[in-house]
Amino acid sequence: MSADRPLVGILVGSESDRERMQGAIDELEQRGLAHEFEVRSAHRQPDAVAEYARSARERGLRVLICGAGLAAALPGVVAAHTDLPVIGVPLRSSKSVLDGLDALLSIVQMPPGVPVATVGVDNARNAAVLAARILGS
Repeated sequence: MSADRPLVGILVGSESDRERMQGAIDELEQRGLAHEFEVRSAHRQPDAVAEYARSARERGLRVLICGAGLAAALPGVVAAHTDLPVIGVPLRSSKSVLDGLDALLSIVQMPPGVPVATVGVDNARNAAVLAARILGS
């Protein structure tokens, strides 16, 4: 697999989510899988999120990983705008009253026809492992 052209896109709604997504970044780098990391909010930048998802395949991406907390809309919004596999990572938030369970339930309960694979709360590393398996590496 090419180390030059990203195959996996990692998307979060806030720069503050980067630290909790670092496990995915580290795992992809360890496996030699090229990736990109973007910050776009489903609530504050819905058009930018839709454009990112719609253009992902033509830009060479093959799997998308989306980290999200609280209402956790990002993975579902991305999945609604692409036919690529989307992996959701529910993230804990200091503002959450359910310690990440709210995000987990929001991501896992997608409507029919808009699938989002989901890993455990704050388990970005497993999202990268799943992305690698999807890619067959």
